[in-house]
Amino acid sequence: MVTLGGRNSFSSCGFHLNSSVMSGSNGAKENSHHKARTSPYPGSEVQRSHVPNEKVAWLVEWKDYNPVEYTAVSVLAGPRWADPQISESTFSPKFNEKDGHVERKSQNGLYEIENGRPRNPAGRTGLVGRGLLGRWGPNHAADPIITRWKRDRSGNKITHPISGKNILQFVAIKRKDCGEWAIPGGMVDPGEKISAALKREFGEEALNSLQKSSAEKRELEEQLQKLFSQEHLVIYKGYVDDPRNTDNAWMETEAVNYHDETGEIMDNLTLEAGDDAGKVKWVDINDKLKLYASHSQFIKLVAEKRDAHWSEDSETDCDGL
Repeated sequence: MVTLGGRNSFSSCGFHLNSSVMSGSNGAKENSHHKARTSPYPGSEVQRSHVPNEKVAWLVEWKDYNPVEYTAVSVLAGPRWADPQISESTFSPKFNEKDGHVERKSQNGLYEIENGRPRNPAGRTGLVGRGLLGRWGPNHAADPIITRWKRDRSGNKITHPISGKNILQFVAIKRKDCGEWAIPGGMVDPGEKISAALKREFGEEALNSLQKSSAEKRELEEQLQKLFSQEHLVIYKGYVDDPRNTDNAWMETEAVNYHDETGEIMDNLTLEAGDDAGKVKWVDINDKLKLYASHSQFIKLVAEKRDAHWSEDSETDCDGL
């Protein structure tokens, strides 16, 4: 497993979905930008400069704003997944566009560049530099949500006794680093399509594809292709409030649902935790799930789209996640 900023690092440890609509590239609504202001910064003892709610937005003038500068040693060491420092004469990134194999466009539209550095579209974080993130600007991740209907031994769909709706299940992994159950996800490689990253991450974390023989990998690939070539639902894409975010580097994700309607494809695949996943299993979808806030919201959206069971209380407020 590589460091938190690396390709294999889990995209969503500490994620919180920014469910508020961001105000263009100049700021965010109150409380939609919380984890990106927490201290100490992950994997360090670095304390961010305090940013009160009313001063998060860049539109609010703050002449005395004095953020701490921090980029982790693991990033400065120059691994293949990381950019050089902005100050390096040989480095001239093309922000807001595809820069060679590196995608520097944001899912949320254009972001501003100030003094040669990209500016976080959600507002101030109290820290400049890149922290643990490899890229200046957006760092793209992919979160595959694989679902099937829960069935009895005869193969019939199981309905919930109270809601009367069919119960949906998804593949969840338990993170080695966080110890939390979550969607299997990870960083998108340079030049890699989101669809390929979704399939690769699911294979690595939920099927242990990295440890398989060539023959086993070919068989896995064949089954995965069946699943990932079906129609799918894009559940969310855009900026995510993450404790690794800085004023100049931030996480974005695309969460996509691939549904195995008959269950036959996944019946041919044995779940086996791999890469940075400790455990993997099918989990029933409902409002009692204890996942990261962002993942709970992604999963709830999937249940709604598939008209599946979510809550025993028909009046459940979706804001309660």
